[in-house]
Amino acid sequence: MVDKDPLADIRQRIDEIDAAVQQLVSERAECARTVAEIKREQGDSEHFYRPEREAQVLRKVQQRNQGPLSDDAIAGIFREIMAVCLALEKPLKVAFLGPEGTYTHAAAIKHFGSRIEPEPVASIEEVFRLVEAGGANFGVVPVENSSEGVINHTLDLFMKSALTVSGEVELRIRHNLMTREKATADIERVYAHQQTLAQCRLWLDINLPNAERIAVRSNAQAVIMASDHDHSAAIAGAMAAELYQMPVLYADIEDEPNNTTRFVVIGKYRSPASGDDRTSLLVFAHNKPGSLFSLLEPLAKRNISMSNIESRPSRRGVWEYVFFIDIDGHRDDENVAASIAEIEQASAMVTVLGSYPRAVL
Repeated sequence: MVDKDPLADIRQRIDEIDAAVQQLVSERAECARTVAEIKREQGDSEHFYRPEREAQVLRKVQQRNQGPLSDDAIAGIFREIMAVCLALEKPLKVAFLGPEGTYTHAAAIKHFGSRIEPEPVASIEEVFRLVEAGGANFGVVPVENSSEGVINHTLDLFMKSALTVSGEVELRIRHNLMTREKATADIERVYAHQQTLAQCRLWLDINLPNAERIAVRSNAQAVIMASDHDHSAAIAGAMAAELYQMPVLYADIEDEPNNTTRFVVIGKYRSPASGDDRTSLLVFAHNKPGSLFSLLEPLAKRNISMSNIESRPSRRGVWEYVFFIDIDGHRDDENVAASIAEIEQASAMVTVLGSYPRAVL
């Protein structure tokens, strides 16, 4: 008598679950298609992607999660389901700093799912321009890094753009040294974005002290250049290594183990409140004593938490500055609206860059 395979019953149950999941996903896709039809009948052919709705769904998914999958993993599965359903309604064109395989590309995939129509461009300025011109529905740009601080170039572009911040995404940055050489002794130069070189400074000082460090416009571009030159290496993420078939010699070479970059999604869509939001402000301050205090006091007295404040030259006059401020809450919240109104009275000008759902893991 042949013993029964102990895995047979489990495999059969897995097959049954797979069939049920597939049926439910198909039903969800039909619902999404119906939503698209109703929106078109109502004359709305643009706003198929609703960041506040997606954030609410993902938060509920994580609240229901009882394991064994992590919150991040279960959110990723549902994000892909939503992305596939959204593609039935209208595929999203998303612009980012290219070429494909950059960390910004990875951030776009994390936020929107893998079903986007990627629009890689040559610079962050071009991301803004393409979205403003209607060549892309949304753009993704970096705003700050946990170890290197804000990306000033991005902040400066907000000062002359009418686009709105529609969302945010946080990406754990894992830097890898990739090369076709077999040992570090054979590497004479290292290509990477200047921010990446700064984030790997200590590792490079110890392991490649004599190699030339060459800053390029993106880490994906660095991989392409390293591929074209002997005795060269690049620093980039796993997505670039896979896309360009570049071997990883050393993984996780970043100096800070929790190195994370925050990206924002820019577009023309003004997101309604999702229940857990952040608001970004651009404030031109008067050049007089106590001006910064007068901007922050309205937030303090209403117990509104400020998660970030940065100053940049206003370019309007010598020693005049503009402040970028991130606060908790939505612009339509009563206490946030009252604070913004009071800040407007104490400043030269206030622009709400956007209220948007806080990043979901």
